[in-house]
Amino acid sequence: MERTVIEMKKITIEFPGVRALDQVDFKTETGVSHALIGANGAGKSTLMKVLAGAYSHYTGDIFINGEKVAIRSPKDAQDLGIQIVYQEVDTALIPYLSVAENIMLNETVSDLGKKQFVDWKHIYRRAKEVLDSIHVNLSPKKLVSELSLSQKQMILIARAISRDCKLLVLDEPTAPLSLTETDELFRIVRDLISRNVGVVFISHRLPELFDNCDEITIMKNGKFVIKEQIADTHVNQVVEHMLGQKLGDQFPDRVANIGELSLQVDNLNDQESVNGVTLHTKKGEIVGIAGLVGAGKTEFCKALFGESKKVEGKITLNGKTLKLKSPYDAVKEGMALVPEERRKEGVLVEETVTVNFSVASMNNFLKVFSFLDFKSEALKAQEMIRKLDVKTPSEKTIVENLSGGNQQKIAIGKWLVADAQVYIFDEPTKGVDVGAKKDIFKLITELADKGKSVIYASSELAEIMGISDRIYVMYDGKIVKEVMKKETDEEMLLLYSTGGGASE
Repeated sequence: MERTVIEMKKITIEFPGVRALDQVDFKTETGVSHALIGANGAGKSTLMKVLAGAYSHYTGDIFINGEKVAIRSPKDAQDLGIQIVYQEVDTALIPYLSVAENIMLNETVSDLGKKQFVDWKHIYRRAKEVLDSIHVNLSPKKLVSELSLSQKQMILIARAISRDCKLLVLDEPTAPLSLTETDELFRIVRDLISRNVGVVFISHRLPELFDNCDEITIMKNGKFVIKEQIADTHVNQVVEHMLGQKLGDQFPDRVANIGELSLQVDNLNDQESVNGVTLHTKKGEIVGIAGLVGAGKTEFCKALFGESKKVEGKITLNGKTLKLKSPYDAVKEGMALVPEERRKEGVLVEETVTVNFSVASMNNFLKVFSFLDFKSEALKAQEMIRKLDVKTPSEKTIVENLSGGNQQKIAIGKWLVADAQVYIFDEPTKGVDVGAKKDIFKLITELADKGKSVIYASSELAEIMGISDRIYVMYDGKIVKEVMKKETDEEMLLLYSTGGGASE
């Protein structure tokens, strides 16, 4: 099959106070799986948004098979066969519409004004054909609100290929997926490539990129660094290109100084995904909660933080039994949660860095008569920017304009300002590059060194092993194993995470 070459030359784009892309070149073609990587803030997502027509104010040129094309809107990109599936899949779907309506949304909208009636038989038949073509078994009439996260992602891929798709861009596609769902995604990708569709992967999960991609482009600080064939490089070399230095050990050396009992949770149940969880933490201890996607880790963290509505069980903090009817109650009692979905729940994306740092502890910045002390608030934000090494032009920058890793640092930093007693981290390194991960691990160990209790929930078993003092394994909403780190390994954690081993 004849391949189509897509090339971007000298792409530059600026946002208020930030040059996000600086003379970037990028080249790929159909029938190829291309990895696009870089540290958070490198500009990779921005570059692909330019290609997908999301940003129109760039300079530089885009060529298809050597012919210059104009891409200044998503429709321009789609007409040229370029489609993108963003990381936040929920924002791209309409939950109260059916699977078929979401898949055929572009066609339906483009036909508005041409037709007075919708041909529903055609909509459902065509959606079923697209789903069948990628071997996804879903009813076209099912509501999107009833789907799992991975199923929603498949719907977006189906929408992308429902039209003539030459290039499909996937932004962090596997971050929320289980191992089985990830395997299914790559099966679909391999099938698309065999049909001469080009695929660009934006991801921080280097092992899966090396297993599934043909070539790789690396960016750093808004600039092109290098393009190589996957077969001609290796993971350590890629990391060095990303960071501009050798990575070294990710996890800080630490001698744990574990104190007395801090948090005791007895038989916690949320009537849905958490089933009789009992665990405890001590002051100065990092307790890992390992488990695969869907094990109930996120639901447990939310139930513990007062976010779930129907919670049963007993929560005791420093000898006091807590009645947590809302997150507000949990914060008052000295608890903090850094949630998995940072953009939806962890930060206020449309507010400034200053507001985000102070939002969890407003009382610290009030003057007489409850007026906000803006100067004090700004000074604290500047202090936290320096302390956490947040890459931002200033404390006045809107958080939405920062990279994922810097948003995550802010999501953590707001609780450092609040000075909680128990810190709950739910997948804190999701969508974060290796350099930012190292910074986050350092922050977490510093909290424990100050005598705080830390709960670290993650499906990344290497991280659980690297940072935890003691580990619980969750499976199907229950704790199935408790073990000291020195007494286990990743293989054993995976065994219990998949329902193997003897339940305890």
